[in-house]
Amino acid sequence: FRSKTKSSELAHYELLFIVPNKFTEDEAKAIAKKVEEIIIKEDGKITYQEDWGKRKFAYQIKKYSHGYYRLFEFDLEGINLAKIDRDLRMSNEVLRHQIVTKQIKTAEQVTKEKKILAKIAAKNVAKEEDAKIEQEAKEQAEDKGKVDLKDLDEKLDNNLDTKDLL
Repeated sequence: FRSKTKSSELAHYELLFIVPNKFTEDEAKAIAKKVEEIIIKEDGKITYQEDWGKRKFAYQIKKYSHGYYRLFEFDLEGINLAKIDRDLRMSNEVLRHQIVTKQIKTAEQVTKEKKILAKIAAKNVAKEEDAKIEQEAKEQAEDKGKVDLKDLDEKLDNNLDTKDLL
């Protein structure tokens, strides 16, 4: 039978999950391995994974304030996604998880994004240089506006030495 909402073609997904800090870092890695096995058991193929390490939450979740974040990208038939989601929800070791569909980028898209990021970086560097030049100009203008005390003393002495005061 076929599902009306889930396709049977391979789609690309991204899974982000959090392991609570009641576990050690080594135990969190073992839990990540279990999650990987759950994906593989459902005929998924992991294409990328990243360990984000231990991070502080913005607010407490089930009385925990820290957790170990882990990211997986995988290819999977859409019909098997619900099984992975259910297994993760039922797991006492995974505090929170989120699975989203992710588009696979072509090499052309990746190079285009890199060019855009390079342009943005160049603009930021130029802005920083302009800000430095502006700051230096301000400082020079302030320095010109300041009169040296020695100069003031000399002018005052010269004015006082003249006989035209009375």
